[in-house]
Amino acid sequence: MPRTMEPGDAPSGNLLLPVLPLREICLFPEASLTLVTAALPALKAVEVAHRTGGRVLAVCTKDEGPRETHAVGTIAQLAEDLSLAEGGHRVELDGQRRARVVSLMGMDPWVAEATPLPEGNPGDHWGPAVEALARYLHAHADLRSFLDQQRRSKEPMAWVNLACQHLPITATARQKLLDADAPERCLKISRGLDALLRKEQGS
Repeated sequence: MPRTMEPGDAPSGNLLLPVLPLREICLFPEASLTLVTAALPALKAVEVAHRTGGRVLAVCTKDEGPRETHAVGTIAQLAEDLSLAEGGHRVELDGQRRARVVSLMGMDPWVAEATPLPEGNPGDHWGPAVEALARYLHAHADLRSFLDQQRRSKEPMAWVNLACQHLPITATARQKLLDADAPERCLKISRGLDALLRKEQGS
C-alpha cells in the first residue's frame, strides 16, 4: 500500500513548505531571527506553518520585486508567533538548514518545493574564520554584546552563522554567504572580515 503523503512531503522526496519572504536579511542555519510584520504573505505563511508542523522556508526577496526570491533560503522552525495589539505579529524563527527552491506554487502564501542542502564539514576552515571574527568583534563591542545575547549554541559554526546574519554588509554579500556551504562560508569570512576591518579603520 503506498504511503500517504505527509504535510511537507513532495513526491520527489523534496519538502513542501510555506515561504516566509524576508527583505534585506537572511536567516542562517543555527541562528535565530525575530521580526515584526503585518505583511500578508508572511502572516499567511505563519498561518499555514501552524497547520503543517511549524516549519517555513525563509527566503530573501530580490531587488527586482517582492515576487522574486533568491534560490537558496533556510528551513526554519516557528519558535514564537505573538499577535500584537497595534496590529501585525511578532515572529521568531530558528534556522535549521539551508534549502534550494525548486519551484514556487500558489500566492499568499507561496508554497515552495525545496531540496535540503548539505552544509558540509568546515574542517580546519572554521578556526581562521573564528579568529577573524574575534578580531572584528574586538573593534565592535556593541555587536559582540548583541551576538553573545543571541547565541544559543557554543558550536563554532553557530557563532560564524550568527555573525554572517548580523554583519554590517550588503544584502547581496549576505546572500552569497548563505549560498555557500560551511567550508566555503568560513573561507569567505576569514578572508573578508580582516579586509572589512582595514577598510573601516582607513588603513
